[in-house]
Amino acid sequence: MRICLLGGTGFVGSRLASALAGRGHDVVVPTRRIGRARHLLVLPTIRPCETDISDPATLTAVLRGCHSVVNLVGILNERGRDGQGFRRAHTELAENLVAACERLGVGRLVQVSALNADAKAGPSHYLRSKGAAELAICGSTATGWTILQPSVIFGPGDSFINRFAGLLRWLPGMFPLAMAHARFAPVHVDDVVAAILRVIEDPRTAGKVYQLCGPEILTLGDIVGRIAAALGLHRRVIGLPVWMSRLQARVMDFVPGKPFSTDNFLSLTIDSVCSQNGMRALGIEPRSFDASLGAALGAPLSARSAGRPRRGGAPSDG
Repeated sequence: MRICLLGGTGFVGSRLASALAGRGHDVVVPTRRIGRARHLLVLPTIRPCETDISDPATLTAVLRGCHSVVNLVGILNERGRDGQGFRRAHTELAENLVAACERLGVGRLVQVSALNADAKAGPSHYLRSKGAAELAICGSTATGWTILQPSVIFGPGDSFINRFAGLLRWLPGMFPLAMAHARFAPVHVDDVVAAILRVIEDPRTAGKVYQLCGPEILTLGDIVGRIAAALGLHRRVIGLPVWMSRLQARVMDFVPGKPFSTDNFLSLTIDSVCSQNGMRALGIEPRSFDASLGAALGAPLSARSAGRPRRGGAPSDG
C-alpha cells in the first residue's frame, strides 16, 4: 500500500515508518523541514517530502494516490494559553484531513488520539482539541476510520521517562513532583506501532475506537521512583499537593519550552487508564513497564528495581 504518515518524523512515527518499510509499504512522510527526516532516508520505501500540511490544498496534494493515512500529529503544549495552538494542530488538521480523504477516495484513516479525549468535558485544551478531532473523523461516512487512544507512550528515545531521568540525575536528594497521584497505564511504543499496523491491514477495525494501555496501572510517583531505581539513583520522590502543583504549572507557563504547564496540570486531573483495553481485541500482549524500562532508558535495570513488587492492578480488558 501507499501510506501517508503525518507526524512520521517523531518518536512514534519514526518507529512506525521503519515497521511499514519492513513490510514493503510505500510511505510518504511530509515534514516542514526535511532535516527532521534525515534518519528516515536510509529506509528504501520511505519518501520524505518538505511541505506544510496545515494548508488544505497542500495536504490534498500529499495524499493523492495514497490508500491509507495515519495521523500522529500532536503537541503537548502551545505557545500561547488560549487553546488556539491545540485547535490548529489537532482539530483543524483533522477536519482538513477528513475533507481531503473524502475528496480523493482515501480508503483508510487511522487517528492516534489520546485517552480522555473529549470535545466538551475534557479539562484541558489538549484533551478538548483531541476530542474535537475525533468528532470530525467519526463524522466521515466515506472513509474507513479507526481511532486509537493510548495512555502515555514510553520507549527508547521518548520525551517522557527520559525527561524524568535527566531531571533525576540533575537533582540530588529529594525530588518534588507535581500531581504524583495521577495514574497511568504506560504503553510501550512498539505495542502502539503493532496496533497501528494491525488496524491499517485489517478492514474489520474500521469504524471502531480502541483504547491502548500497558498491563500495569502506576501513579506518576511510582513511575518516577522506578526510573530512579533503574538508574541506581537514591532519590526521595515528594508528591506536591494539588494547589502547589497548580502553582508550579502557572510559573512554568512562562518558562521557555514549557517543561510543565497549566494545560498539562489540567490533563493530569483525570487518570489515563483504560476502561476497556483494546490491546486484547487486537491480539497484542502489551509489554510490562518494569521489564521494558531499562532498555527505554538505555541502561540495564538495577537489581533493586528488578526485584521490586509491582503496585497497582491491571486495567480491565474488553
